[in-house]
Amino acid sequence: MSMNETPSGERVHIGFFGKRNAGKSSLVNAVTGQDLAVVSEVKGTTTDPVQKAMELLPLGPVLIIDTPGIDDEGTLGELRVRKTKQVLNKTDVAVLVVDAALGRSAADDELVGIFRQKNVPYIIAYNKSDLLKTAKDTSGGSEIYVSAIDKTNIEELKERIAALAKTEETKLRIVGDLIGPSDFVVLVVPVDKAAPKGRLILPQQQTIRDILEADAAAIVVKEFELRDTLASLGKKPRLVITDSQVFAKVSADTPADIPLTSFSILFSRYKGFLDQAVRGTAAIDRLEDGDRVLVCEGCTHHRQCDDIGAVKLPRWIRNFTGRQAEFDFTAGGGFPDDLSSYSLVLHCGGCMLNEREMRYRQKCAADQNISFTNYGTAIAHIQGILKRSVAMFPGIAQTLTEASG
Repeated sequence: MSMNETPSGERVHIGFFGKRNAGKSSLVNAVTGQDLAVVSEVKGTTTDPVQKAMELLPLGPVLIIDTPGIDDEGTLGELRVRKTKQVLNKTDVAVLVVDAALGRSAADDELVGIFRQKNVPYIIAYNKSDLLKTAKDTSGGSEIYVSAIDKTNIEELKERIAALAKTEETKLRIVGDLIGPSDFVVLVVPVDKAAPKGRLILPQQQTIRDILEADAAAIVVKEFELRDTLASLGKKPRLVITDSQVFAKVSADTPADIPLTSFSILFSRYKGFLDQAVRGTAAIDRLEDGDRVLVCEGCTHHRQCDDIGAVKLPRWIRNFTGRQAEFDFTAGGGFPDDLSSYSLVLHCGGCMLNEREMRYRQKCAADQNISFTNYGTAIAHIQGILKRSVAMFPGIAQTLTEASG
């Protein structure tokens, strides 16, 4: 991924939902101005959610998701419907597409109920309005009459989607609110075998960009160069940020008067769950033989022989606790609805997931009283440096005291 490319987790997710043959795919194509989705007279052509990252004016970077029909039938149909509902977990704005000639059905009303239950802003687009004998009023409210065929009100639909998206709360900065102009930050970046050759992984790219936008400077070093770099700078950095895998070495090499944290901890704050992640570390201390831990990766990548999630963390946790916990793994969009068999959910930083998806996963765990933490927070806890790693975040130190008390 290039430095100029907006990652999918940062894009506004716009989901198109509705019954089979309501014209969802045709409307997606009309809104995007390109043939993103398969269009056919046969009901149920879209069998899996189709997504496309693009720039959509007047909104900017978006991820368009075209879903299969909510009224699909049979066993395969049930699977498709489940996938449609899963898409809603990461949808920022929902567009319910209804055949204007047929009107809303029970399945459509069920979807509206799910939108409201999940607090997803939505608009109902009555498609195929070109087939109506009389024109319908489209002003105001959450409904609009459109035609994918003759492009009626397509621009108005895009404006309405943009208006709904902009009501979403402003995102936190990754690190920009912790630093100021002329500050400099040292980033400790081991050469990651899981990253494509010649590239930094996404959280490192995004953090560097955020530092530059704060008019500060970023100095990037490998873990073995940190001590000499700090000694030669002649000025204390405002902050040292490290990859969690070398947390212990970096903590030892960074003087106590220099604030230290990790990319993973910064991203748990950025995605809105640092407080929960800190509380969740207490569950590590309570693990017993046979307890199950769910390890979740937000992306899918080729697992290395000493992969952080699949190998290192389970080993570190077993060594730390002296207990033989069992570990299950998910990657990408997969996340089980039922977490009742787990004592802990251990999540990556979530850089490839948008904020709504991460909130959904946290809520699933909280609703079932399952502790939830992430890689960097767990590693800092295991290595005894969590207090130092969250010291710069107001309120989190108190959370840590409560969690360990």
